Amino acid sequence: MSTNKTSDILRFPPKLIFGSELITNLTNVFNNVDFFQAFLNTLFVTVVQVICVLFFCSLAGFTFAKFQFPGKKWLFGLLLVTMMIPSQLSFIPSYIIISKLGWVGTYKALIVPGLANAFGIFWVRQFSQEAINDSLLDAGRLDGCSHFRLYWNVALPILRPALAFLGIFSFIGVWNDYLWPLIVLNDPARYTLQLTLSQLNGIYTTDYGMVMGGTLLATLPLIIMFLFVSRQFISGIAAGAVKD
Repeated sequence: MSTNKTSDILRFPPKLIFGSELITNLTNVFNNVDFFQAFLNTLFVTVVQVICVLFFCSLAGFTFAKFQFPGKKWLFGLLLVTMMIPSQLSFIPSYIIISKLGWVGTYKALIVPGLANAFGIFWVRQFSQEAINDSLLDAGRLDGCSHFRLYWNVALPILRPALAFLGIFSFIGVWNDYLWPLIVLNDPARYTLQLTLSQLNGIYTTDYGMVMGGTLLATLPLIIMFLFVSRQFISGIAAGAVKD
């Protein structure tokens, strides 16, 4: 679709072969919106948030799996309950908190609410229970390792497949997020890709070839990333689905 004109996209029967309008459509995208600024904005927000998710979720998941502390079962049960609540229900209270902190229109409004999530903690906890042998932790304690050092030196190397899956899963979610940035961002210079691409839709008419060209550019990084880390992604899924 990104290589065809709008008339070719909308005609019946549909045109199912590549066209010759790709360069024209991409040029129109660059002429109508600041694509590269939006790309950098999205890349920054996504990378920072994914790194934080990997750190906090792996630390919490490992703790739930391998350490005993008061209220552990209740806290984990509460965590599971939050997974059943649609994220859209939290938008209004989250916006009120962000507004009172003075973060509306800033990157902090996008990054901080997503520093950790219930699914990530649950995923790492389940993986840790099966993958990390208690004898390794006992050996680390005999060597004088603190709780954090056990996590950093013993658990993290074993958790790589789980973190690879969680990283890709989180990257795709943050990269494609549209609704929350639409709510908290008010400066076009800080817009993410999804908000910027939505500006390509006209009020009365829409150049669908141009829209599909922008969508292609926004999707390419996800495809390239998946090609490089697909092995870890698939092994992470298999590790979560198969139990010895």
